[in-house]
Amino acid sequence: MSKLFVVGIGPGSEDYLTFKAKKIVDSVEVLIGSRRALELFSETTGEKIELDPKNMEKGFGHAISEVRKGKSVALLSTGDPGFSGILKPVLDLSGNLDVEVVPGISSIQLCAAKLEISWDEANLVTLHGKGVSSQLLEALENDKPTMVLPNFNVKEVAEFLLDNSIDPQREVAICERLSYPDERMVKTTLLDVLNENFSYMCVMVIF
Repeated sequence: MSKLFVVGIGPGSEDYLTFKAKKIVDSVEVLIGSRRALELFSETTGEKIELDPKNMEKGFGHAISEVRKGKSVALLSTGDPGFSGILKPVLDLSGNLDVEVVPGISSIQLCAAKLEISWDEANLVTLHGKGVSSQLLEALENDKPTMVLPNFNVKEVAEFLLDNSIDPQREVAICERLSYPDERMVKTTLLDVLNENFSYMCVMVIF
Protein backbone atom coordinates (compact mmCIF):
# COMPACT_ATOMS: atom_id res chain seq x y z
CA MET A 1 0.00 0.00 0.00
CA SER A 2 1.41 3.40 -0.97
CA LYS A 3 2.01 5.58 2.05
CA LEU A 4 4.55 8.09 3.30
CA PHE A 5 5.80 7.56 6.84
CA VAL A 6 7.70 10.41 8.50
CA VAL A 7 9.62 8.55 11.18
CA GLY A 8 11.37 10.07 14.19
CA ILE A 9 14.53 8.11 14.98
CA GLY A 10 15.57 9.79 18.22
CA PRO A 11 18.82 11.56 19.05
CA GLY A 12 21.10 9.09 17.29
CA SER A 13 21.70 5.90 19.25
CA GLU A 14 19.65 2.81 18.44
CA ASP A 15 18.91 2.58 22.18
CA TYR A 16 16.41 5.42 21.67
CA LEU A 17 14.63 3.99 18.64
CA THR A 18 11.01 3.09 19.30
CA PHE A 19 9.58 -0.32 18.44
CA LYS A 20 7.11 1.47 16.17
CA ALA A 21 9.91 3.13 14.19
CA LYS A 22 11.72 -0.20 13.73
CA LYS A 23 8.53 -1.96 12.68
CA ILE A 24 7.69 0.61 10.01
CA VAL A 25 11.23 0.81 8.64
CA ASP A 26 11.29 -2.98 8.28
CA SER A 27 8.00 -2.91 6.38
CA VAL A 28 8.55 -0.20 3.76
CA GLU A 29 9.92 -0.59 0.25
CA VAL A 30 11.99 2.61 0.24
CA LEU A 31 13.94 4.17 3.12
CA ILE A 32 15.24 7.74 2.81
CA GLY A 33 17.37 9.60 5.33
CA SER A 34 20.72 11.10 6.19
CA ARG A 35 23.75 8.85 6.27
CA ARG A 36 23.71 8.93 10.07
CA ALA A 37 20.04 7.92 10.10
CA LEU A 38 20.43 5.11 7.56
CA GLU A 39 23.31 3.61 9.55
CA LEU A 40 20.81 2.73 12.28
CA PHE A 41 19.06 0.36 9.86
CA SER A 42 21.95 -1.45 8.18
CA GLU A 43 20.10 -4.78 8.23
CA THR A 44 16.94 -3.47 6.60
CA THR A 45 16.42 -4.99 3.16
CA GLY A 46 14.44 -2.22 1.45
CA GLU A 47 15.94 0.25 -1.00
CA LYS A 48 17.96 2.95 0.80
CA ILE A 49 18.44 6.48 -0.49
CA GLU A 50 20.73 8.98 1.24
CA LEU A 51 19.50 12.54 1.62
CA ASP A 52 21.76 15.28 0.32
CA PRO A 53 22.15 17.74 3.24
CA LYS A 54 22.62 20.56 0.72
CA ASN A 55 19.38 19.77 -1.11
CA MET A 56 16.93 18.20 1.31
CA GLU A 57 13.93 19.30 -0.72
CA LYS A 58 15.10 17.16 -3.63
CA GLY A 59 15.08 14.12 -1.34
CA PHE A 60 11.64 14.96 -0.01
CA GLY A 61 10.38 15.32 -3.56
CA HIS A 62 11.82 11.93 -4.44
CA ALA A 63 10.07 10.34 -1.47
CA ILE A 64 6.75 11.83 -2.54
CA SER A 65 7.33 10.70 -6.13
CA GLU A 66 7.92 7.12 -4.98
CA VAL A 67 4.69 7.13 -2.98
CA ARG A 68 2.79 8.42 -6.00
CA LYS A 69 4.17 5.40 -7.90
CA GLY A 70 2.45 3.16 -5.36
CA LYS A 71 5.33 2.43 -2.99
CA SER A 72 5.54 2.60 0.79
CA VAL A 73 8.25 5.04 1.85
CA ALA A 74 9.78 6.03 5.19
CA LEU A 75 11.49 9.39 5.56
CA LEU A 76 13.78 9.38 8.60
CA SER A 77 13.87 12.44 10.83
CA THR A 78 16.48 12.86 13.55
CA GLY A 79 14.83 13.41 16.92
CA ASP A 80 11.12 14.06 16.55
CA PRO A 81 9.75 15.11 13.13
CA GLY A 82 7.54 17.77 14.70
CA PHE A 83 10.20 19.66 16.66
CA SER A 84 12.82 21.25 14.44
CA GLY A 85 12.42 18.23 12.17
CA ILE A 86 11.37 17.57 8.61
CA LEU A 87 7.62 17.41 9.15
CA LYS A 88 6.65 20.91 8.04
CA PRO A 89 8.54 20.99 4.70
CA VAL A 90 7.39 17.47 3.89
CA LEU A 91 3.73 18.30 4.55
CA ASP A 92 4.07 21.46 2.45
CA LEU A 93 5.10 19.27 -0.51
CA SER A 94 2.97 16.19 0.06
CA GLY A 95 -0.43 17.49 -1.05
CA ASN A 96 -3.12 14.82 -0.65
CA LEU A 97 -0.77 11.89 0.01
CA ASP A 98 -1.51 9.43 2.79
CA VAL A 99 1.00 10.50 5.48
CA GLU A 100 1.62 8.98 8.90
CA VAL A 101 3.88 10.70 11.43
CA VAL A 102 5.76 8.51 13.89
CA PRO A 103 7.11 10.51 16.84
CA GLY A 104 10.61 10.08 18.17
CA ILE A 105 12.62 11.17 21.19
CA SER A 106 14.00 14.66 20.67
CA SER A 107 17.46 15.65 21.88
CA ILE A 108 15.60 18.30 23.87
CA GLN A 109 13.84 15.54 25.82
CA LEU A 110 17.05 13.63 26.42
CA CYS A 111 18.86 16.79 27.51
CA ALA A 112 16.06 17.57 29.95
CA ALA A 113 16.30 14.05 31.38
CA LYS A 114 20.08 14.25 31.78
CA LEU A 115 19.86 17.60 33.56
CA GLU A 116 16.71 16.68 35.51
CA ILE A 117 14.69 19.52 34.02
CA SER A 118 10.92 19.36 33.83
CA TRP A 119 10.79 20.48 30.23
CA ASP A 120 7.15 21.47 30.30
CA GLU A 121 8.40 24.33 32.49
CA ALA A 122 11.22 25.36 30.16
CA ASN A 123 11.45 27.71 27.18
CA LEU A 124 12.10 25.69 24.01
CA VAL A 125 13.87 27.54 21.21
CA THR A 126 15.13 26.14 17.92
CA LEU A 127 17.56 28.14 15.82
CA HIS A 128 17.92 25.47 13.14
CA GLY A 129 17.93 27.13 9.75
CA LYS A 130 17.24 30.54 11.33
CA GLY A 131 20.30 31.87 13.07
CA VAL A 132 20.17 33.77 16.37
CA SER A 133 17.50 36.44 16.77
CA SER A 134 15.61 38.50 19.34
CA GLN A 135 13.36 35.44 19.86
CA LEU A 136 16.05 34.08 22.16
CA LEU A 137 16.29 37.30 24.16
CA GLU A 138 12.51 37.30 24.64
CA ALA A 139 12.65 33.72 25.95
CA LEU A 140 15.20 34.72 28.58
CA GLU A 141 12.91 37.33 30.10
CA ASN A 142 11.25 34.84 32.45
CA ASP A 143 12.84 32.69 35.16
CA LYS A 144 12.53 29.42 33.28
CA PRO A 145 15.52 27.52 31.88
CA THR A 146 15.82 28.08 28.14
CA MET A 147 16.67 25.03 26.05
CA VAL A 148 18.18 25.93 22.69
CA LEU A 149 18.90 23.94 19.55
CA PRO A 150 21.71 26.03 18.03
CA ASN A 151 22.17 26.49 14.32
CA PHE A 152 25.40 24.42 14.27
CA ASN A 153 27.43 26.81 16.45
CA VAL A 154 27.09 27.22 20.22
CA LYS A 155 29.68 30.01 20.30
CA GLU A 156 27.50 32.04 17.93
CA VAL A 157 24.69 31.88 20.50
CA ALA A 158 27.01 32.86 23.37
CA GLU A 159 28.46 35.78 21.41
CA PHE A 160 24.99 37.05 20.52
CA LEU A 161 23.85 36.95 24.15
CA LEU A 162 26.99 38.65 25.42
CA ASP A 163 26.65 41.35 22.75
CA ASN A 164 23.12 41.92 24.02
CA SER A 165 24.22 42.50 27.63
CA ILE A 166 23.33 39.11 29.09
CA ASP A 167 25.38 38.46 32.24
CA PRO A 168 28.70 36.80 31.23
CA GLN A 169 28.53 34.68 34.41
CA ARG A 170 25.08 33.34 33.66
CA GLU A 171 25.01 29.57 34.15
CA VAL A 172 24.70 27.41 31.04
CA ALA A 173 24.95 23.73 30.22
CA ILE A 174 25.97 22.18 26.92
CA CYS A 175 24.78 18.64 26.22
CA GLU A 176 26.85 17.34 23.31
CA ARG A 177 26.40 14.25 21.11
CA LEU A 178 23.59 12.98 23.29
CA SER A 179 23.04 9.19 23.28
CA TYR A 180 26.42 8.47 21.67
CA PRO A 181 29.29 6.78 23.56
CA ASP A 182 31.24 10.05 23.62
CA GLU A 183 28.38 12.24 24.87
CA ARG A 184 29.35 14.89 27.38
CA MET A 185 27.63 17.48 29.51
CA VAL A 186 29.48 20.66 30.37
CA LYS A 187 28.20 23.05 33.01
CA THR A 188 29.90 26.41 32.66
CA THR A 189 29.25 30.13 32.23
CA LEU A 190 28.14 31.99 29.17
CA LEU A 191 31.54 33.65 28.85
CA ASP A 192 33.47 30.40 29.19
CA VAL A 193 31.53 28.82 26.33
CA LEU A 194 33.79 30.89 24.08
CA ASN A 195 36.84 29.04 25.40
CA GLU A 196 35.68 25.53 24.46
CA ASN A 197 34.95 23.71 21.24
CA PHE A 198 31.70 21.82 20.79
CA SER A 199 30.23 19.59 18.12
CA TYR A 200 27.32 20.92 16.06
CA MET A 201 25.26 18.09 17.64
CA CYS A 202 24.33 19.69 20.93
CA VAL A 203 21.68 21.33 23.05
CA MET A 204 22.41 24.51 25.00
CA VAL A 205 20.56 25.27 28.21
CA ILE A 206 20.62 28.75 29.70
CA PHE A 207 19.59 28.94 33.36
